Amino acid sequence: MKIAVDAMGGDHAPGEVVKGACEALKQFPVIEKIVLVGDETRIKPLLAEEVVDRIDILHTDEVIGMDEHPATAFRQKKQASIRLATDLVRDGVCDGIVSCGSTGAQMASAIFRLGRIKGIKRPAIAVLLPTLNGPKLLVDAGANTQVDPQNLLDFATMGAIYMQLLNHHPARVALINNGAEEEKGSDLTQAAHQTLKASSLNFIGNIEGREITEGVADVMVCDGFTGNVILKTLEGFGKNIFTLLKRDIQKHLRFKLGALLLKPAFYELKHQLDPKVVGGAPLLGVRGVSIVCHGNSDHTAVLNGIQVAKQCIEADLIAQIEEAVECEQTED
Repeated sequence: MKIAVDAMGGDHAPGEVVKGACEALKQFPVIEKIVLVGDETRIKPLLAEEVVDRIDILHTDEVIGMDEHPATAFRQKKQASIRLATDLVRDGVCDGIVSCGSTGAQMASAIFRLGRIKGIKRPAIAVLLPTLNGPKLLVDAGANTQVDPQNLLDFATMGAIYMQLLNHHPARVALINNGAEEEKGSDLTQAAHQTLKASSLNFIGNIEGREITEGVADVMVCDGFTGNVILKTLEGFGKNIFTLLKRDIQKHLRFKLGALLLKPAFYELKHQLDPKVVGGAPLLGVRGVSIVCHGNSDHTAVLNGIQVAKQCIEADLIAQIEEAVECEQTED
């Protein structure tokens, strides 16, 4: 197994990216090689000696920044690290690619260099969210702001395959809406409800915002605008809740004493809400494993993102999705 890593993507590149890649090689012997794509003069001094023989460097000094227009930069910067890393997957040199850089640039690279899976018009970002019932999948988390019912069915189909590979049981699929009833919501969600209901998926109906963190469904489907707002809201809540707790604990001595006893529980909760634990989100719908990591990823998030890529490769996720989409179309 070989994995390409965009060493120059993200707020903490290349230092944290390279460190995370080296730690992944130490933890996962099944990864034969990691190809770091980026500025060799900056990458080479950061390599861990014990894994240096399992690392290749593909040099480039072009990077697509977070503030650049993704499509324009993709066309102009033909030697950009994310583009070259994706080409390694397209050409069969690597089995998957991981990046903490511009999500838009990674989307463009995946669509135009890897191509879409036959029958999928819109690839989607699939993110695992912490819930009361374990991690559950949100699709789409930001790739598509405009969708139609067929797009949402595609998202649900791909998400269900991914969750079944992770959990080894059929996934329960729900549509995120502003009410549980079929007739609730916009024209889009009403039509999507009927489309999902008529599919072969294990569709359990609509869920409202308050049910997202309850974990009543394994796969929660929505457009990318809604999904991104949900994702960022939960990230902000997870961060701010500890600020509020810390502020209130300081008010009384008995609160401070109680907090000492609860400290292990607080750390466990913080760990569960930490986006770094998930690491990366697969871009579903393209013909290759492409893992999107948070721009603020540290080495732990990079390590976990590479682990997600490894899991997708081992499970032959792309072939599984192709087969499921083909079956869905045949039934139609």
